[in-house]
Amino acid sequence: MIDFSKDYFALFGLPRSYRFDASALDAAYRKLQSEIHPDRFASAGEAERRLALQSSARVNEAYRSLKDPVERAQYLLSLRGVDALAETDTSLPLEFLESQLERREAIADAVDRRDASALDAIKREVRGEAGELERALVPQLDRETGQDDAITTVRKLKFLSKLGADIDGAHQLIED
Repeated sequence: MIDFSKDYFALFGLPRSYRFDASALDAAYRKLQSEIHPDRFASAGEAERRLALQSSARVNEAYRSLKDPVERAQYLLSLRGVDALAETDTSLPLEFLESQLERREAIADAVDRRDASALDAIKREVRGEAGELERALVPQLDRETGQDDAITTVRKLKFLSKLGADIDGAHQLIED
């Protein structure tokens, strides 16, 4: 079974950094799952089956967290004792918030006009900005040079992730 005391990176044999080889994560995930999948322990005792189920759940949770750029950044900060999305401090720069408000208004207008191409254009903008933020996180998290900057960047990235999901929902509205 797995060592539950290991952090997610160690579990997959990866360096504890924001940037890593995604194919190495995928390969390590498949290897671990092949070793601990609960089906392999179907004829084992109750305790061993339960441990296999818990191990599989932990590996799935770790994989999902490391695969997602926002969750990976949050997890790295949490390993340093920082909750980037703490309810007590959710501040973001006013310029960023104003820009997102304008985007939300453009999304609403596109939905009213049933304009899928406008939604696609906004989604491309959001993806582009999210990509820039992900690149900014590399030095902020891997070199531990800007923890406060990393917190703000993670909050922005989380906001954009939610906005992207909302755009997908808007697409559904106009397609129905």
